Amino acid sequence: MAWDGFDFVAAGVLLFGAGLTFVLIARMGNTTTYRVAVGVAVAAGLLLVWANLAVGLVGSEDNPANLLYGGVLAVALLGAFVARFRPLGMSNAMFAAAITYVVVTAIALFVWTPSGEAAEPHVRLLNVLVANGAFAAIWAVSGVLFRRASTIGAATNRQLA
Repeated sequence: MAWDGFDFVAAGVLLFGAGLTFVLIARMGNTTTYRVAVGVAVAAGLLLVWANLAVGLVGSEDNPANLLYGGVLAVALLGAFVARFRPLGMSNAMFAAAITYVVVTAIALFVWTPSGEAAEPHVRLLNVLVANGAFAAIWAVSGVLFRRASTIGAATNRQLA
C-alpha cells in the first residue's frame, strides 16, 4: 500500500489523539493498574480505528458493515463519561464494549455477503471471528484491569480510614 499525504496526516492525528487521551485519562487514576487499563483501552480504540480505516474488519475498508464498529467506540466513550472515569464504572464500560463487539460480530456474519477470495465460508467465519474475538478480548482485558483497579483503590481507602 502506497501512503499519500492524507494517510500520514490521518496516522499522525490518530497517534496524537490516542496519546493525548491516554495522558488525560491516566492521570485521573491513582494506581498503576488503572493506568495500564487506560493504556489497553486506548490501544484497543486506536487499533480498531486504524484497522478499520486501513483494511476493514469485515471485508474491505469500503464495506458498510464496518460502520458498525463506531458503535463499539461510542459505547466505550459514553460509558467512560457516564462513569466519570472511575474504575468500577470504566470496567463496566469496557465489558459493555466487549459485548458490543460480540453483537457486531453476529450482525456482520448475518449481513455481510463476501465476494472474491473471502467468499469461502471458512475464510469468512475465521476472519470475522478472529478479528472481533481479538478486539473483544482486548476490551475485556481492559475491563478486568479496571475492575482490579477499583478493588485496589477500595483497599487503599479502607487502610487509610
